[in-house]
Amino acid sequence: MKQNTLAAELYFSGIGLHTGLHADMKVCPAPENTGIRFQRVDIPGQPIVEALADYVMNTERGTVLFRDNVKVSTLEHLMAAFFGMEIDNALVQLSAPEVPILDGSALPFVEAFMHAGTLAQQAERKYITIKTPVHYSDPVTGTKIDVLPADNFELNVTIDFNSEILGRQKAIYTSDTDFATEIASCRTFVFLHEVLFLYRHNLVKGGDLDNALVIAEKEVSEADMALLRQIFNKPQLSVHKGYMNHLGLRFPNECARHKTLDMIGDLMLAGTRFNAHIHAYKPGHKANIEVAGKIREQMNL
Repeated sequence: MKQNTLAAELYFSGIGLHTGLHADMKVCPAPENTGIRFQRVDIPGQPIVEALADYVMNTERGTVLFRDNVKVSTLEHLMAAFFGMEIDNALVQLSAPEVPILDGSALPFVEAFMHAGTLAQQAERKYITIKTPVHYSDPVTGTKIDVLPADNFELNVTIDFNSEILGRQKAIYTSDTDFATEIASCRTFVFLHEVLFLYRHNLVKGGDLDNALVIAEKEVSEADMALLRQIFNKPQLSVHKGYMNHLGLRFPNECARHKTLDMIGDLMLAGTRFNAHIHAYKPGHKANIEVAGKIREQMNL
């Protein structure tokens, strides 16, 4: 299979989920064997950072690249869109340190990529073969990820937050899954008790009920509800079936599908596509990047 790039430049504009900073973003076609690269056009010299696990500095609430004092954060949804739409080479030009969150999913990127179309290039797409199983576990979080050698790519994700609202959810991504219709639209999510904590710690400045699912596990006090109405600028804000979003879920297991989306985006930081069967229990950005790094080590053997 040949490598692909975009057939035209694409423009996006919006705020960053954590910084709250406005960002203009241009996604440009790139030559074969370029991979995915991010360019900070707001910094003198317009430095470029490659989308590789080697340069991940932080995974606390999203994936953050950092190299030579240049930061690019919250890139996982865009990276997942590149994977799902078979785009191997692109240059992403950013006017701020964070990729715009848009609706909290990969759907706006996917729809734009479909509209622009892709361009087949001359070079063959590179795949690596996982020769040695990769195992990751974290006794604190309970996270467990196993990457097993296989002839195709398959991802089985299970999430369990000990939540009565979410329950235990599963999602499966295979070569037969239509990324655009089954994964791309699934939004990021956060528990209500985390929102105020993050807000007080100077995060989720760009968070909004239009770009994240907010899950209310317990009854919300009047004082907290008043503050949330102020934060989200929604005077009529209320809880409906455990969610603070009035639009409802896009899938019954939307949260598990979003964790699948995140993991796909993070695993793109291995730097090349690979075939494996992956079983992930309670995955997160930290674990995903650790696994991507272990896969890169196999590439360098």
